[in-house]
Amino acid sequence: MEQFTKGDLDILVATDVAARGLHIPQVTHVFNYDLPDDREDYVHRIGRTGRAGASGHSISFACEDYAINLPSIEEYIGHAIPTSEYDTEALLELPKPLRLKSSTRRPSSGPQGGRNNSGPNKRRRTNRPRHQQGNS
Repeated sequence: MEQFTKGDLDILVATDVAARGLHIPQVTHVFNYDLPDDREDYVHRIGRTGRAGASGHSISFACEDYAINLPSIEEYIGHAIPTSEYDTEALLELPKPLRLKSSTRRPSSGPQGGRNNSGPNKRRRTNRPRHQQGNS
Protein backbone atom coordinates (compact mmCIF):
# COMPACT_ATOMS: atom_id res chain seq x y z
CA MET A 1 0.00 0.00 0.00
CA GLU A 2 2.83 2.36 0.87
CA GLN A 3 4.56 1.69 -2.46
CA PHE A 4 1.33 2.45 -4.36
CA THR A 5 0.74 5.64 -2.37
CA LYS A 6 4.29 6.84 -3.10
CA GLY A 7 3.90 6.04 -6.80
CA ASP A 8 6.40 3.17 -6.83
CA LEU A 9 3.64 0.80 -8.00
CA ASP A 10 1.16 1.62 -10.76
CA ILE A 11 -1.56 -0.90 -9.89
CA LEU A 12 -3.24 -1.81 -6.61
CA VAL A 13 -5.69 -4.71 -6.33
CA ALA A 14 -7.90 -4.25 -3.29
CA THR A 15 -11.14 -5.25 -1.62
CA ASP A 16 -13.90 -2.91 -0.44
CA VAL A 17 -11.76 -2.25 2.63
CA ALA A 18 -9.72 0.10 0.43
CA ALA A 19 -12.86 1.98 -0.63
CA ARG A 20 -13.19 3.90 2.62
CA GLY A 21 -10.76 5.83 4.73
CA LEU A 22 -7.73 5.61 2.46
CA HIS A 23 -6.46 8.84 0.97
CA ILE A 24 -4.31 8.03 -2.02
CA PRO A 25 -3.53 10.96 -4.34
CA GLN A 26 -3.62 10.80 -8.13
CA VAL A 27 -5.68 7.63 -8.66
CA THR A 28 -6.75 7.92 -12.29
CA HIS A 29 -8.68 4.67 -12.81
CA VAL A 30 -10.77 2.32 -10.69
CA PHE A 31 -11.82 -1.03 -12.12
CA ASN A 32 -14.69 -2.80 -10.37
CA TYR A 33 -14.67 -6.53 -10.88
CA ASP A 34 -18.34 -6.53 -9.92
CA LEU A 35 -20.95 -4.06 -8.75
CA PRO A 36 -21.38 -3.92 -4.98
CA ASP A 37 -24.70 -4.78 -3.35
CA ASP A 38 -24.60 -1.50 -1.41
CA ARG A 39 -24.87 1.53 -3.69
CA GLU A 40 -22.93 3.69 -1.23
CA ASP A 41 -20.01 1.26 -1.55
CA TYR A 42 -19.97 1.98 -5.29
CA VAL A 43 -19.62 5.70 -4.64
CA HIS A 44 -16.80 5.09 -2.17
CA ARG A 45 -15.02 2.77 -4.62
CA ILE A 46 -15.09 5.18 -7.56
CA GLY A 47 -14.44 8.12 -5.26
CA ARG A 48 -10.79 7.08 -5.14
CA THR A 49 -10.40 8.91 -8.48
CA GLY A 50 -12.04 12.18 -7.42
CA ARG A 51 -9.83 13.35 -4.58
CA ALA A 52 -9.25 17.09 -4.14
CA GLY A 53 -11.12 18.06 -7.29
CA ALA A 54 -9.28 15.59 -9.51
CA SER A 55 -11.18 13.52 -12.04
CA GLY A 56 -10.72 9.96 -13.18
CA HIS A 57 -12.35 6.98 -14.78
CA SER A 58 -14.30 4.10 -13.32
CA ILE A 59 -14.91 0.92 -15.28
CA SER A 60 -17.15 -1.80 -13.87
CA PHE A 61 -17.59 -5.37 -15.01
CA ALA A 62 -20.85 -7.02 -14.03
CA CYS A 63 -22.44 -10.36 -14.78
CA GLU A 64 -26.16 -11.04 -14.47
CA ASP A 65 -25.81 -11.61 -10.73
CA TYR A 66 -24.47 -8.10 -10.08
CA ALA A 67 -26.01 -6.11 -12.94
CA ILE A 68 -29.29 -6.07 -11.01
CA ASN A 69 -27.62 -3.55 -8.66
CA LEU A 70 -27.13 -1.01 -11.47
CA PRO A 71 -30.57 0.73 -11.31
CA SER A 72 -30.20 1.34 -7.57
CA ILE A 73 -26.70 2.78 -8.05
CA GLU A 74 -27.89 5.03 -10.91
CA GLU A 75 -30.78 6.30 -8.79
CA TYR A 76 -28.41 7.04 -5.91
CA ILE A 77 -25.86 8.97 -8.00
CA GLY A 78 -28.57 10.75 -10.02
CA HIS A 79 -27.55 9.74 -13.53
CA ALA A 80 -27.27 6.77 -15.84
CA ILE A 81 -24.05 4.80 -16.14
CA PRO A 82 -23.20 3.95 -19.77
CA THR A 83 -23.28 0.22 -20.43
CA SER A 84 -22.07 -1.98 -23.24
CA GLU A 85 -22.32 -5.63 -24.18
CA TYR A 86 -19.24 -7.71 -24.74
CA ASP A 87 -18.49 -9.14 -28.15
CA THR A 88 -18.76 -12.92 -27.89
CA GLU A 89 -16.60 -13.20 -31.03
CA ALA A 90 -13.74 -11.61 -29.11
CA LEU A 91 -13.76 -14.31 -26.43
CA LEU A 92 -10.94 -16.81 -26.58
CA GLU A 93 -11.77 -20.47 -26.67
CA LEU A 94 -9.78 -22.19 -23.96
CA PRO A 95 -8.22 -25.56 -24.71
CA LYS A 96 -9.50 -28.55 -22.79
CA PRO A 97 -7.48 -29.19 -19.62
CA LEU A 98 -4.83 -31.86 -19.90
CA ARG A 99 -5.38 -35.01 -17.89
CA LEU A 100 -2.34 -36.32 -16.13
CA LYS A 101 -1.87 -40.06 -16.14
CA SER A 102 -2.39 -41.41 -12.68
CA SER A 103 0.44 -43.38 -11.21
CA THR A 104 -0.19 -46.93 -10.05
CA ARG A 105 1.82 -46.30 -6.89
CA ARG A 106 0.92 -43.61 -4.47
CA PRO A 107 3.68 -41.93 -2.53
CA SER A 108 3.55 -42.88 1.11
CA SER A 109 3.05 -40.12 3.62
CA GLY A 110 3.57 -42.30 6.65
CA PRO A 111 1.71 -45.17 8.25
CA GLN A 112 -1.77 -45.55 6.83
CA GLY A 113 -3.11 -48.03 9.33
CA GLY A 114 -2.49 -51.67 9.90
CA ARG A 115 0.54 -52.96 11.77
CA ASN A 116 3.67 -50.88 11.74
CA ASN A 117 7.02 -51.28 13.36
CA SER A 118 7.16 -48.09 15.33
CA GLY A 119 5.92 -46.82 18.64
CA PRO A 120 6.08 -48.39 22.11
CA ASN A 121 4.97 -51.85 20.95
CA LYS A 122 7.36 -52.16 18.05
CA ARG A 123 8.61 -55.60 17.18
CA ARG A 124 11.68 -56.36 15.20
CA ARG A 125 11.23 -58.98 12.54
CA THR A 126 13.86 -61.64 12.43
CA ASN A 127 14.33 -64.75 10.40
CA ARG A 128 15.54 -66.77 13.40
CA PRO A 129 13.43 -69.75 14.34
CA ARG A 130 11.55 -69.45 17.59
CA HIS A 131 12.49 -71.84 20.36
CA GLN A 132 9.73 -73.68 22.09
CA GLN A 133 10.01 -74.13 25.84
CA GLY A 134 10.90 -77.58 26.99
CA ASN A 135 12.60 -78.79 23.82
CA SER A 136 16.34 -78.41 23.80
